[in-house]
Amino acid sequence: MPQRAVWIWMLFAAELVAIVVAFQVLASVECRLTSLEVACRGLRGTVVRTMCFGCMVGIYLWARSPARRDFAAMAASQEAGTPWMILHAVGLGVAFLPLLLVPQAEMNTMFGLIFPVLVAGGAMAAVGGLFWLARPGDWRAWLRPRWRELLGLSVVALVLPDVADLVAPLWYWQVLTEITFFGVAVLLTLLSGMPVVNPEAQIIGTNGFLVAVADSCSGIEGFALITAFLGLYAMLFRDTLRMGRFWLVVWPVSIFLSWLLNVVRITVLILIGAHASPELAVNGFHSFAGWLFFTALAIGVLIAVSKLRWLHKEAAAWGATPLSHDGMAARILPFVVFMLSGIVVNAFWQAPELGYPLQVLGMAGALWYVRRPLRAYFARPSWLALLAGLAIGVGWVLMAPAPETPASALTALTPAVFAAWAAVRILGTVVFVPLIEELFFRGYLQTRIDDGTWPRRILAIALSAAAFALLHGRWIEAGVAGVIFSALYIRKGRLADAITAHAVANALIAVLAAWRGDWTLI
Repeated sequence: MPQRAVWIWMLFAAELVAIVVAFQVLASVECRLTSLEVACRGLRGTVVRTMCFGCMVGIYLWARSPARRDFAAMAASQEAGTPWMILHAVGLGVAFLPLLLVPQAEMNTMFGLIFPVLVAGGAMAAVGGLFWLARPGDWRAWLRPRWRELLGLSVVALVLPDVADLVAPLWYWQVLTEITFFGVAVLLTLLSGMPVVNPEAQIIGTNGFLVAVADSCSGIEGFALITAFLGLYAMLFRDTLRMGRFWLVVWPVSIFLSWLLNVVRITVLILIGAHASPELAVNGFHSFAGWLFFTALAIGVLIAVSKLRWLHKEAAAWGATPLSHDGMAARILPFVVFMLSGIVVNAFWQAPELGYPLQVLGMAGALWYVRRPLRAYFARPSWLALLAGLAIGVGWVLMAPAPETPASALTALTPAVFAAWAAVRILGTVVFVPLIEELFFRGYLQTRIDDGTWPRRILAIALSAAAFALLHGRWIEAGVAGVIFSALYIRKGRLADAITAHAVANALIAVLAAWRGDWTLI
């Protein structure tokens, strides 16, 4: 499979996660409080169905080598390119627009106006994404001989969540509910001391936040779903799979992991409700964590099965370039980890700044993983890059708003802990963030658009700078900085100059932020 297709699919997956977190965790949208409850729930269900369909198509491509070869051939072409990518980006921006324009307190009352914006943005992003991956004519040629199989997979993906809900009462199992309750009690005891436990009513909690572990929380729905996915995989790979080993080993292990993840899900929900936000736990985490965990488990199990030669009659051919050695991965993967870790921190920390060390750990791990191809970007910086970085840093500080009062979460830290936090914050800001952002915005995004002609070069600078600005709170200053970084990169074709200028600017800003005690400056 071409790296282009792999990274576009990974980008789509990250966008789905971001949409779920933004609209089901961070936003205060409650479907039952809107004027379009059915439409609201249908829109939320679209994400789940998309995840199911993506997993099924992945399994299908795994199993059908002719389909996989044809798909790889059409996805390798870059002729579809920029216009569809722009449509995808604009659609995504339109979908997120209500979060920027509508006050949180009015999200439910104004949902009648928000809904068509979300649908229009989602449709634009979906169409743009598909045709960015491959041209419309290529899609028609690829679908023509295999549309029946894919139609069947589409129907299954569309109805699977509803079927699971409809037949759920048929498979409730009291013994499993009690085992799950016991597992949650044990894990909660290990993590938070002595919880409040009422086995008769199946109520458990801590710190004043209690939940009822109902029959629907037993985890048996996850058993059925993972069994269905394994059955689909076994059917498609029946010619090469050792069925006895597959069902006697993989299936029980998958069932156990499904149960374990369900216990973890309930425990984390309780901890979020007890120590962070009951609203976040009930209306955010609870509504999407189950499907997110199931999707991760399904993908993980199927990848593991495909790699274990012991489960196959014939060993699969090996020899593809490792992801850690791939230049494209070096430019994209650290940024994906950076963004996802930011989503996690904002979702699970009441004071997100306290979770920044987790982001630094994720960034460091991603950069270490792709360290080999990164060596190509290290070079002696030019004096112009150093001067540009100083100018950007000075401009950022001079145009900054008045200093804000330090966050209470930071002032509550002991001096030693605060010093450690500040050191990690500066390390991430000065070393990791400039490298990761320049690898993605200039090294990947700008390079993908720029074909050497002036119209495309101007477009590449504008789009990469605009995307860079959207990531920062101060759009104008960040946009100007992005243009300067782009110009430095184009000047000699060396990403090291853009990285150096970015690092110097961030270093100056970080020093002044520490001196003023205004960490919002960075």
